[in-house]
Amino acid sequence: MKLKHIFNKGTNERLPVLLLLHGTGGDERDLLPLAEMIAPEASVLSVKGSVNENGMARFFARLREGVFDEEDLIFRTKELNTFLDDSAKEYGFDRSNIVALGYSNGANIAASLMYHHEHALKGGILFHAMVPRRGVSIPDLHDSPVFIGAGNKDPLIPADETEELIRNLKEAKSTVTEYWTDGGHELRREEVDAAAEWFKSNFVGK
Repeated sequence: MKLKHIFNKGTNERLPVLLLLHGTGGDERDLLPLAEMIAPEASVLSVKGSVNENGMARFFARLREGVFDEEDLIFRTKELNTFLDDSAKEYGFDRSNIVALGYSNGANIAASLMYHHEHALKGGILFHAMVPRRGVSIPDLHDSPVFIGAGNKDPLIPADETEELIRNLKEAKSTVTEYWTDGGHELRREEVDAAAEWFKSNFVGK
């Protein structure tokens, strides 16, 4: 399936392609300003979720708030992974050099890509993410660093959920950088700035 998307070619082809994955109710334009703030020279592949929940776009279905439809999550994650394979061929970029930038639902499917598909991502910026699945064997992520932004007062994601995600990624050998704000589920400028520094130190000039 061809997912609705935007591809913008960057000025520095050595940088990873930024895969933008919006939150519930967003679209493929939502995170374009974030990409400009975090990696202005990078190419961008921004995708719209294909699941409709009461008129709101999502990347996979859920049974209720905070409870994922695991069967659909697995299916949509595979669908997104195949879409990345096809997009690399269509737009001529290196499939092994993609870093996800996701918020909320988008961060969850980015994490799911890392949990289910080896070498799917070169790294990830996960803003306000949850554990996508439990009881699965995560591929080796030693070459896939992850930045996690979280809010101490997030009403949707308890701190111990974020800490479990961090623990899982570290156990899979990812180098995880965590950044906590005093905020809730909203995205704060300070965590975006921290993610920009993380991207610069991990991928710019390497």
